[in-house]
Amino acid sequence: MTDTYRHKGMRRKLVEQLSAKGIRDEQILNAIGTLPRHFFLDKAFEEWAYQDKPFPIGNEQTISQPYTVAYQTSLLEVKKRDKILEIGTGSGYQAGILAMLGARVYTIERQELLHRRAKKLLDQLQLGNIRCYLRDGYKGLPEFAPFDKILVTAGAPEIPEPLLLQLKVGGQLVIPVGDKAQKMLRLTRLNKAGDVETEKFADFKFVPFLKGINKV
Repeated sequence: MTDTYRHKGMRRKLVEQLSAKGIRDEQILNAIGTLPRHFFLDKAFEEWAYQDKPFPIGNEQTISQPYTVAYQTSLLEVKKRDKILEIGTGSGYQAGILAMLGARVYTIERQELLHRRAKKLLDQLQLGNIRCYLRDGYKGLPEFAPFDKILVTAGAPEIPEPLLLQLKVGGQLVIPVGDKAQKMLRLTRLNKAGDVETEKFADFKFVPFLKGINKV
C-alpha cells in the first residue's frame, strides 16, 4: 500500500469540495484529508478514489461517497472515547474515520467476504480501537451495549427496535430510512422506557439494509 504526494494532493482537493458543500467540522475534514481512501478500493478504482462518488466493493455493496461519510459523521457529533456501533462495515473506510476522531468503534458486517477484507485492512492500518464482527446488523451487539452512538450505513425500511434499546439514555442513532430513497434521521433516546426524539435531515440513496448473514 503506497500513499504518494499525488494521492495527498487529490485528498486536499476532495476536502476543499466537501468544505464547499457545507461540511464545516475541521476534525472530520482533517480525518478525510489524512486517511487514504484508495486503500479501501479495488486497484481498478484507484485513479478515481478521490472523486466525491460511491464505488462498488463487491457483494452488491458500495463504499459511500465521501460527502455522505462526512455528513453522517457530522450528525453523530463524535467525542473522544465515544463508544460507537457501526452497522455496515463495508470497506472499513467509515470505521476508520470514526476511529481517527477518537471513537471506540464496534462495526458489524453481514457479508463474510467484506468482513474479512475490512478486518484485515483495518488491522494493518492500526487506526485505533476498532473491533469487527460478522453479524446481523438488525440485532446489533447487545453484549456490548449500551452505546453512546449508533451509525447505520444502509437504507432501512424501518428503524430496528433492538438498536434503539442498545443506546444509552441520551445516546443517538443516525440512520437513513426509506425504500428507494431515504431520509437521514437522528434519533436521541430520552429515557429508559425507550422514548425518542427524532430529527429529520437531507435525502440520500443507500444500498438496502438486509437481515441475516451471508457466509462464503
